Order: sequence, then structure tokens, then C-alpha cells
Amino acid sequence: MGLHRTLLAFSLYLALTNATAFSPTDVMPLAPWAKITMGVQSLVSLLILGLVVARAVNVLA
Repeated sequence: MGLHRTLLAFSLYLALTNATAFSPTDVMPLAPWAKITMGVQSLVSLLILGLVVARAVNVLA
């Protein structure tokens, strides 16, 4: 069961870093918890960027 979790964390982290450029693609964390933490950090930064852009569009419109 541990190998499947490790492969899932690796696959999700790799997909996230390839889909968004807001996370370090040249640094690969080894622990699954580190991959999940860095993935969540990348998603949060993408969400904040989306909110800032939406606010700017709302102010200009």
C-alpha cells in the first residue's frame, strides 16, 4: 500500500508542476508529504493569482 501512495503522490506532483509554472520544476522533493505540501502551495498561489486578476478586471470594467 505504501508504494501506491508514493507513486500517486509522485504522479500528482509531476502533473501539477508540468501544468503550472508556479512551482519549482527543477527541485524534486523526495518525501510524499513534501510533494503534497509543495503541490498545495502551488495551487494556492494559482488561486491567489486568479483572484488578483479577477479583481483587476472588475476594477477596470
